[in-house]
Amino acid sequence: MRGNLLIAQAGGPSCALNATLKGVIEEAKKYDGIDKIYGAIGGAGGILNKKLIDLKTESDEFLRLLPRTPASVIGTSRLPLFKEDFDKIIKILKEFNIKYFFYNGGNGSMATCSDLYKIMDNDIKVIGIPKTIDNDICIIDHSPGFGSVAKYMAVTTAEIAQDIMSMPIHVCIIEAMGRNAGWIAASSILARNKNIKAPHLIYVPERAFIIEEFLEDVEKLHKSEGGVVVVVSEGLVDKEGQPIVTPQVIPGAKDPYPGDVAVFLAKEVFTKLGIKSRGEKPGIASRASATLQSMVDLQEVQDLGAFAVKSAIEGKSGFMVGVKRISSNPYIIENILVPLSKVAGIERRLPDIYINKRGNGITDEFIEYARPILGELPEYAFLK
Repeated sequence: MRGNLLIAQAGGPSCALNATLKGVIEEAKKYDGIDKIYGAIGGAGGILNKKLIDLKTESDEFLRLLPRTPASVIGTSRLPLFKEDFDKIIKILKEFNIKYFFYNGGNGSMATCSDLYKIMDNDIKVIGIPKTIDNDICIIDHSPGFGSVAKYMAVTTAEIAQDIMSMPIHVCIIEAMGRNAGWIAASSILARNKNIKAPHLIYVPERAFIIEEFLEDVEKLHKSEGGVVVVVSEGLVDKEGQPIVTPQVIPGAKDPYPGDVAVFLAKEVFTKLGIKSRGEKPGIASRASATLQSMVDLQEVQDLGAFAVKSAIEGKSGFMVGVKRISSNPYIIENILVPLSKVAGIERRLPDIYINKRGNGITDEFIEYARPILGELPEYAFLK
């Protein structure tokens, strides 16, 4: 089936997103049946506005630099799509003779991809490629991009711990991305080793946050350790399921913007306990850091891009590509196809088995799960 290929990206970027693009481009170049390799500039809006660029003409140097370039070189968006948009997209795909369509995004994007597939002509193959640092796409073992942001959180927490250990007099609260799922906050546990006790406390949105227990835990640790490192998810909620800090509602935005949880809790520690404290919010830095990319993540992401193209060439359509874990030690995975209908719009939260009983820490089971995905972690000097 001769024709062109189109890839569009949606949702928040990550430092591994361009590695997917490289995998798609390099694999697509192998097939004579694929003429042009289009990228939609600015996500779905790029398709609707016919802003498509032929990536096949880019240089070898461009491809070489792609995996270590953060965010998305073709751009992404959170543009909501409606029925009339779907109809227009299909007309544009036919106009540009697109035979292979790839949508690269999170669970919401997979829902969009699934809806498109349902009304798409059979002669256009549709494949979803997962992308979300939140790691909240179901069925697959982990999401592309998660390994890199998890490494960032582990290393950043370890570095802050070194600072706190040097002058152990105050409390530092680090806020991790993740509105509804605590995967990113949980990954900070990988900072711990025989020399680093931090993070001392970790709180995730899967458990109700009880501020009295939090203050009790912090005060106890401050008395025994001096310096305390706490990691919290930006989406912490109370017993009623309400955010502990009122989110900011931005006109036209799909979701409310989370409040500054770390700053709020640092003020609580200072005013209620009289302990010097401060909040840190890496935010975008955590998903944009090419410096702390996981090499495991990059390779897996690139391989998934190639696997998506192979699957479409073989006639597969209506699927999302993903990884299935065969073994953790040694770490072995395989690429799989999952029907889009089984992942569309479904959010995977952090399982109870990964959260301790009090709800202020992460278990060894999570460490076993996450450790292979992060790749190599730095080591530090310690006195005997």
